[in-house]
Amino acid sequence: MANEILEDIKKGKLIKGIAGFYYVHVPGDGVYECKAKGVFRKDGKKPLVGDEVELKCLDAEGKTGNITALLPRKSELIRPAVSNIDQALIVFAIVKPVPNFNLLDRFLIMMQSQGLECIICFNKRDIATEEEIENIRRIYEACGNKVFFVSAHKGDELEALRSEIRGKTTAVAGPSGVGKSSLINELCGCVRMETGEISNKIERGKHTTRHSELFALENEAEPTYLMDTPGFSSLDILSNEESIGRFYPEFDAYERDCKFLGCAHINEPVCGIKNAVAEGKISELRYRNYVQLYEEFKARKKY
Repeated sequence: MANEILEDIKKGKLIKGIAGFYYVHVPGDGVYECKAKGVFRKDGKKPLVGDEVELKCLDAEGKTGNITALLPRKSELIRPAVSNIDQALIVFAIVKPVPNFNLLDRFLIMMQSQGLECIICFNKRDIATEEEIENIRRIYEACGNKVFFVSAHKGDELEALRSEIRGKTTAVAGPSGVGKSSLINELCGCVRMETGEISNKIERGKHTTRHSELFALENEAEPTYLMDTPGFSSLDILSNEESIGRFYPEFDAYERDCKFLGCAHINEPVCGIKNAVAEGKISELRYRNYVQLYEEFKARKKY
């Protein structure tokens, strides 16, 4: 009898929650549709996408059950509200649309401020020039990030990217229209997501993702998940102007040449960062983004 009870209890990862139903992926057994026990509501606990859970199987053939326990979380993100994410994969297009590098820096800061390492993936390599690719590579590899250039439809250079996500739970972020859905479909090896159209007029994608959801890569030896989040057009950075500089690691080697302690690297007369920008040692594009974000947060404090 005890063995039968144990067989009814399964462990898995919560991959989606909609209208009170929770969908739990049990490796090697598929996805179960579950309800959460009322005890969670009484204790003020709410299951999050990414949670490791235990469920009691109600119907093995119909794949239904009840979530009976939330296992301890190793991490929890504020935005998006998910748990147990190991890293972020930030996706932008090289062209069509032209990258908004200020928005890219915002994504990097948002994810890094929550303790996530970031991989940057530039999609649509097949329609970009080598000059465009190398310009972007030079700027963002200098930030200490791993940078990949892929074509989701042709599968070029995707294996190296697969090795970076294998055995991990990876949040995929980026603006609409850059091919996130197509890339996830390619990495998963099948069509897992609805893909949106690109407006010929404004070269921006229609939002196709409505909620956070994990996708399991079934053919991997280790449990591997990708999470797509709803498309963003703007982001608030979880920081303030004094701390923004720490998310620009290429500044570190030159701050010792700043005359003033706590230098903002903007209006000070003797500044190692500004000198490095003038000498081409720090990307002018990244520096301009830094200044814009610094001034933006400084202005917010006045209100």
